[in-house]
Amino acid sequence: MAEVRLGKMHLRWCDQCSVPVLEDVKCARCGNGTHQVEMTPPGDARPAFQHDIDFVRNQVDRQFGEGTGETLLPDGSVYLFNKVPALDRMDEVIADGEVVITMRYDLGIGWRALPRVKAAARIVRKASKNLVWADQGAVEPILGNQSLMAPGVNKVVGDFQKGEEVIVLDPEGNALATGVARMSSEEMRNAERGAAVKVRWAERSVPSAERPKADWNIAIEANARVMERRVREGVEFILKLAEEHADIPQVVSFSGGKDSLATLLLTREAGLNLPVFFIDTGLEFPETVAYVHRLKDELKLDLVLGKAGEDAFFGNLEFFGPPGKDYRWCCKTNKLGPTVKAIVEHYPDGVLSFIGQRRYESEQRSAKPRVWRNPWTPGQIGASPIQDWTSLHVWLYTFKSGVSYNPWYENGLDRIGCFLCPASDMGDLDVARSSPTYDRWDTFLRAYAEKKGLGPEWVEHGLWRWKRVPPSVMEELKRNIPGFELVRKDVPRTGEGNLRLKMQDGFSPCTLGFSIEGAFSRDLDLERVSSVLNMVGEVDVGADEGWCSVGNVTMFREGALIAKGADQEKIKRDVEKVRRAVVKAEECVGCGVCIARCKEGALVLMQGKVRVEATRCIHCGDCFEPCPAISFGDAAFDF
Repeated sequence: MAEVRLGKMHLRWCDQCSVPVLEDVKCARCGNGTHQVEMTPPGDARPAFQHDIDFVRNQVDRQFGEGTGETLLPDGSVYLFNKVPALDRMDEVIADGEVVITMRYDLGIGWRALPRVKAAARIVRKASKNLVWADQGAVEPILGNQSLMAPGVNKVVGDFQKGEEVIVLDPEGNALATGVARMSSEEMRNAERGAAVKVRWAERSVPSAERPKADWNIAIEANARVMERRVREGVEFILKLAEEHADIPQVVSFSGGKDSLATLLLTREAGLNLPVFFIDTGLEFPETVAYVHRLKDELKLDLVLGKAGEDAFFGNLEFFGPPGKDYRWCCKTNKLGPTVKAIVEHYPDGVLSFIGQRRYESEQRSAKPRVWRNPWTPGQIGASPIQDWTSLHVWLYTFKSGVSYNPWYENGLDRIGCFLCPASDMGDLDVARSSPTYDRWDTFLRAYAEKKGLGPEWVEHGLWRWKRVPPSVMEELKRNIPGFELVRKDVPRTGEGNLRLKMQDGFSPCTLGFSIEGAFSRDLDLERVSSVLNMVGEVDVGADEGWCSVGNVTMFREGALIAKGADQEKIKRDVEKVRRAVVKAEECVGCGVCIARCKEGALVLMQGKVRVEATRCIHCGDCFEPCPAISFGDAAFDF
């Protein structure tokens, strides 16, 4: 994937103390020089907790043999995870100041460990499978990053399949390269031609130097100077904003995550004892809600609570269907709506909210200013004291404070939010599934899939997370699962009575833009609807995937609607045009009035319903009305 740079890469390493050092060219603990850690941008590395370390160890054991995982990541060291842009979740694991292995979630397969040569050198004496010995003549080509060809294979250890990760050794048994097997172990033993291993990384391995034992207390000492600077600047920022807006109430917005915790701690370090504003979306992990109340007691917080309605999500689910990365109606019902309501109730004259937003979280947040006015909540000013902090700045500050943090960080999640968030990677959902709260969601998804004629793979591979599944996702699944297809059976159309459109609109806190998510009260005849939509504009159709779009509005066979853009009023006008066209298509009584109004001869009656010949339509809209379906059968939509 394309490189994503969201800010300066701050991570360095002190070899003397064997810990990460942020920004400073000298270690604050020992005074020795530090070196830059080479890793993939954006470089928002975080601590690897024991759960993360065990996860890597177990996967390495599965791939290369019992005991290799602990040999790679022994106790008594500090390790980091660096999340990398990928189709799903991918983390680089940093040990001793360099990336030694990458953990990647492959759709349709699951987790894989991709070791670098440094990792291979550490574990090769312990490894008992997925090993390939190269002969002397193959060494130099491999070091030139060429594939290991079958004639150059001397020996194979273990039984593996094509596509698995392997370690390539030189004739002396030293790690030489790592890569992916291009044939099975059995084929490799007998093949006389062809590529045996596609080399990903290659270099002559050297024995690793013995590193001193290290822990996070040492890392805190090593980063004392930079953290002192960061905290001082954050406190000054908070005090300046508090003085400038002394005429309105001030709060800390708290999500239960590490970033809002760091922001809360900074405000207290500034001497401000501000109320803490928490919105329970109704989709939080139970541990998150319990943690918020526990922290309230721990720090004696003045907690201001807002809460989504009891049925804000599951009550709307039957109508809207599952939310998606491209269909985030839940942000409005469970996050934005309750937030606006609580702010209006508690702070009707405006409020200054200190928020734990960071540029390294996403491209959208990187582009956002440090102080902003909420476009959907008049009077609310947002400000982020930690906008330029990396995740490691936040964790070092939190560790030093000794204040408790959300337990989910130590159970595999790097970001805390709604347990069923469609923006989650499959690697994250694997963790979320361990929560009993996920069972209800899984049950709903399977019932929904059956009702809509979707195969079990729609649930199992997380395809519910999109209305329009990206081609790259489908390609990966087809590559990893021979014969994979998304099954979509014909099922009877659902819904009775006049067609109705229910919508959630507003500023999207997830995409930082204006969007409308809606659903018609029944499934749509996509062929008929896409034809009549030509009255509005040029139409794109994905018949196999079950969608059609015109302009910035997309509709789906099951009745869902999505519209996005920068101009709120324009989107509303566009949606109203589309709504009328859909009603016209679905409720047409075959009167022929619109056909007579079309000067281009683009309208015809087929089986008693109007159709539009796209090649003749000029999208003038003169044929829209008068229309009995719109004038008499049309029910106004609900915002």
